[in-house]
Amino acid sequence: MQPFPFAPWTWRDPTWLPGVDTGAERGRDTAGTGDRPDTGLIGYAVEATDGAIGKVDEDNAEVPADCLMVDTGPWIFGRKVVLPVGTVQRVDHQERRVYVDRTKEQIKDAPEYDPDDTDRDGYRQRTGDYYSESYRLVPPML
Repeated sequence: MQPFPFAPWTWRDPTWLPGVDTGAERGRDTAGTGDRPDTGLIGYAVEATDGAIGKVDEDNAEVPADCLMVDTGPWIFGRKVVLPVGTVQRVDHQERRVYVDRTKEQIKDAPEYDPDDTDRDGYRQRTGDYYSESYRLVPPML
């Protein structure tokens, strides 16, 4: 059990994001990222605890800034999944990889994203509940 409740919609460490001024990266070009610093992660490979699951999709801007849209490619029949940013364990900008602390199976079993679903709040609630429960049952491996 985690010593604190899982916060699915909060970055664990926002300094992972490209364009966040950590002092060490002054002068880095962050043009075009606007209010969505996560757009700098588009195209990054996404790794679950047990292997690759896809890449941060170019349609990432269609979901709230506290989510990442991942194109799974052929892994789960070209399905796109939405991961709360709280699942991100770390980001490696040199390797262009986002590491999440959930398994491929946990991600595959998450509520399916439907871009035509008008119940955005309901989907957000189902997704948040699903991942919060997954952290209660199987804490992250840090």
